[in-house]
Amino acid sequence: MALSIVILDDNPGSLELLSAALSREGVAIHTASRPSEALALIRRIRPQLVLTDLVMPEMSGLDVLSRIMEFAPATDVVLMTAHYTTETAVEAIRRGAADYLEKPIRLPLLRERVGRLIEDARRRQAAGNESEFEGLIGNSAPMAELFARIRRIAPHYRSALIQGATGTGKDLVARALHARSGVKGQYVVLNCSAVVETLFESELFGHVKGAFTGADRDKPGLFEAASEGTLFLDEIGDMPISTQARLLRALQNQEIQRVGSLHTRKVNVRVIAATHRNLRQAVADRQFREDLWYRLTMVEIPVPSLAERKEDLPLLIRHFLDRFAREYGKAIRGLTPRARLALERHSWPGNVRELENALGHACMMAEGPEVDVGDLPPSVLSGTASPTAAPAPAVVPVSETNMTTEHPSETDGSLADHERQLVVSALERAKGNQSQAARALGIGRDALRYKMKKYRLL
Repeated sequence: MALSIVILDDNPGSLELLSAALSREGVAIHTASRPSEALALIRRIRPQLVLTDLVMPEMSGLDVLSRIMEFAPATDVVLMTAHYTTETAVEAIRRGAADYLEKPIRLPLLRERVGRLIEDARRRQAAGNESEFEGLIGNSAPMAELFARIRRIAPHYRSALIQGATGTGKDLVARALHARSGVKGQYVVLNCSAVVETLFESELFGHVKGAFTGADRDKPGLFEAASEGTLFLDEIGDMPISTQARLLRALQNQEIQRVGSLHTRKVNVRVIAATHRNLRQAVADRQFREDLWYRLTMVEIPVPSLAERKEDLPLLIRHFLDRFAREYGKAIRGLTPRARLALERHSWPGNVRELENALGHACMMAEGPEVDVGDLPPSVLSGTASPTAAPAPAVVPVSETNMTTEHPSETDGSLADHERQLVVSALERAKGNQSQAARALGIGRDALRYKMKKYRLL
């Protein structure tokens, strides 16, 4: 099946240029010079991709984007403008844009960015539902939202904060952001919980010979190593307050100063931070700088726990069984029914990491072609919490959590019925306006649309 692209621009010359540049086999290109004409076309053909100018007489590109997200949220929308600003780009991404390009558009960049979106659309079309994305596994609604957020943010972010419970895969999200960013430099990692407090600044910014006892030579820091690339600061909540101040200056000015040096050095680094802690509470407790928190949360990425995406469990089980069977050289085909039931009943407080460790143990113990319940580790069979598990931070709105936990004694079926009724009632009160209904429920519009799809309301 051919993919469809709609290009909206009030300049006929731009329409002609863009159509010629994106012409390729298996892609049908449609053009429109007025927003109303484009919206009618999009409603009729439901394209996989829309390119729209930002500034137009009838309606702005951001308004066109908002309208498309109301009735065709699966469509990738790319905004184009001659007046690029980081703030407008971030606002476009928050509203649901897949990408944001500056005019005059360089054709190689256009083909690269749009080509990537086309290939993603082709993979989704071929698979029916995307289940693997840059090493992340899942086809649940929360994971589909996470994949979409990474795609939209990756080309534009300068700093980002990933929040999620221990074991959810925050490091994989960071690697996906780097892979999709298009930067040419290295991906450099610092685990903040593993660094001695007195050596933090030397690790990040480097030092000069004689700066402190033992500094017998000049040493570049990780900011310099990651220049033109990405620096991932894992567990940033464990970074000392004094180092946080210097990190903030480095983020703001894109320059660093080696310990003991009087000179600054320019760097070009994207910084991704991650934590399982509730940084908002850490700010209130004066354990984390508020100005750094605001800087990082300009782009915030919550990672769902395994309990929030239990429908991904079969995919993850198959992925880990295949991997460990290869590693151990065993012909393991799958699980016995009772082993599968034990895995489904476990609460997975350690999230995907706990599941990975449990299946690694089970595959090592298995003597036949199937993993049996006796091969599973005792912690899974007894329901014992993982010793490394930590409570998830408050990244899900309270009202959204209440939608599925208001009546904990009910069965899963009645919980789903209750949630569906909440969604229906909110939409009725908002007279079908999805943005108003989402605000009333205390969730994002994307989350509402996923729930509407889940309950066949869309």
